[in-house]
Amino acid sequence: MKANGTVHKYGNNIDTDVIIPARYLNTQDHAELASHCMVDIDADFVGRVKEGDIMVGGENFGCGSSREHAPIAIKASGISCVIAATFARIFYRNAINIGLPILECPEASKGIEAGDEVAVDFDSGVITNVTKGETYQAQPFPPFIQKIIRSGGLMNSIKGGK
Repeated sequence: MKANGTVHKYGNNIDTDVIIPARYLNTQDHAELASHCMVDIDADFVGRVKEGDIMVGGENFGCGSSREHAPIAIKASGISCVIAATFARIFYRNAINIGLPILECPEASKGIEAGDEVAVDFDSGVITNVTKGETYQAQPFPPFIQKIIRSGGLMNSIKGGK
């Protein structure tokens, strides 16, 4: 599995209320959630993001509440992968549960900048900053997590998807 896209970069402690503000949680519609993704911290995000783009954050990305709406909004916005120095544990689990690939890599988080073109190989954990010609090594997903992501989430993998 691979991803390739333009980077949208954010700092440390990006919490779930910044990813999808609570005032927009009155829907389960993924497209509607995506239309408000990052609105309070980056009002132009939804207009700039393209299918396949990559989000990069700092430390403790996804802290805050345990709601799945945050990774759903990110995935539905077109983001193919989130890279961060560290993730809040519940966000990490929720992202895997809904099939959003996320990689922890402090070096990539520091070295990659907004607008860079980045390629990710999930099987090897190699993150390549195409713009700067740099590579970083993240821990690759174990096979059971690869299956969950390939299936589009935990429930689909249990049902026998992909």
